Amino acid sequence: MLKDSYLVGLIGSGIGPSLSPALHEREAGRQGLRCLYRLLDLDTIGVPPEAVGELLRAARLLGFDGLNITHPCKRLVVEHLDALHPRAEALGAVNTVVFEGGRAVGHNTDVTGYAASFARGLPDAPLERVVQLGAGGAGAAVAHATLTLGAGRVTVVDALPERAAELAAALNRAFGPGRAAAATPDRLPELLTAADGNGGLVHATPTGMAAHPGLPLPAGLLRPGLWVAEVVYRPLETELLRAARAAGCATLDGGGMAAFQAADAFRLFTGREPDAARMLADLTELTDGAVGVPG
Repeated sequence: MLKDSYLVGLIGSGIGPSLSPALHEREAGRQGLRCLYRLLDLDTIGVPPEAVGELLRAARLLGFDGLNITHPCKRLVVEHLDALHPRAEALGAVNTVVFEGGRAVGHNTDVTGYAASFARGLPDAPLERVVQLGAGGAGAAVAHATLTLGAGRVTVVDALPERAAELAAALNRAFGPGRAAAATPDRLPELLTAADGNGGLVHATPTGMAAHPGLPLPAGLLRPGLWVAEVVYRPLETELLRAARAAGCATLDGGGMAAFQAADAFRLFTGREPDAARMLADLTELTDGAVGVPG
């Protein structure tokens, strides 16, 4: 049932700078709706990530229509939900919860957000061999999206070998044997050489944010035959993207993923069709000088 007023929020750690409130409230206002978007910051409230279930129950009792979920709760929230959309179930991670018919239903709009951003920003990029840095919550989503877009093989590289192996195994279960592999960072030179001309690099770690400045890999590994896609969206111009452009790579910033995942969440919360391009323009305006990752 459509309404004119919505109460939604975001659960996560260190989410004070999040742009989600502005993105949702602006789009609601343009559609003649009232949307109150509240931040439930674990650091401010003083509770551990494992308290996400209690926060979920409290939000439901207070009449929230839904919640966005970000680091470090995307996996922890799953056990507290009544149902999962198949995509979220395959990922084992949720970034959007909708309260409907007395149930809390989990979705993952990171996948669709990244896929839409990639299709828009790098429509002709070769996908035979893709190297991905990062196997966390965002990494799981973008790896699924990359394979959904038709990638031949995704090699997940993470400083924690067991985490990369776990994600690769999940991808192979979902997409078929041989579609994903795990590797350690010391193999990046050979992996990127193999992807040169027929694939690219997806960056899905926090490196590039203000609290984690720098490059996630040596700039010398970048070559003109690679495309480079970034997940960090604040700033839109990360050190990695600057180095990639200097090396002659086609690039994709993280703004599209952030805006399009928010648009998909807005649709789930309100039942209305958002203007994703308008939300992307909002994000571009709001990100000037800020730092962060989708959430």
